[in-house]
Amino acid sequence: MSDDERSDDERREKDESGFGPAPEDAQETMIEEVTIPLLCGVGFYASAFMARKARRAARGELAEPSVVESPRARVAGRIPNAVLGLAYYAALALAVPLLGVPGVWWAALAAALGAAAFSAYLAYSLLFVTRMPCVYCWTSHAVNWTLAALLLARPLLSGR
Repeated sequence: MSDDERSDDERREKDESGFGPAPEDAQETMIEEVTIPLLCGVGFYASAFMARKARRAARGELAEPSVVESPRARVAGRIPNAVLGLAYYAALALAVPLLGVPGVWWAALAAALGAAAFSAYLAYSLLFVTRMPCVYCWTSHAVNWTLAALLLARPLLSGR
């Protein structure tokens, strides 16, 4: 039987079974349900690595100089930046199912923009003040800038 011979009901049933065209909001769903949590996972891993390194530095266990020993590694008093990153990435990942709620989206956007701005400050510091290589730092910065861009673009992607 050709498509021309099938009824609209049969075509609709095929579409609903998952073999038809992608839903209109598939791109938004992919970003929210896959990309944002994946990026949060990468950022969480980088932050966990650096938090562990900061603990080792505090105990005097590092054999080489590290950015975690810099004054800019603890911008919020005694709390290592990496620990703030752990909280941020976990909170943002947990907020993903609620991004459709305007207040949650605004809070997530504000946090992401704050993290992106903080990353810009730390990236400048890394390049021009500390002048030390740090792959995990740059990974976190790239994740922060990407998360902010994705959350900023969300209304455009969803047509709201």
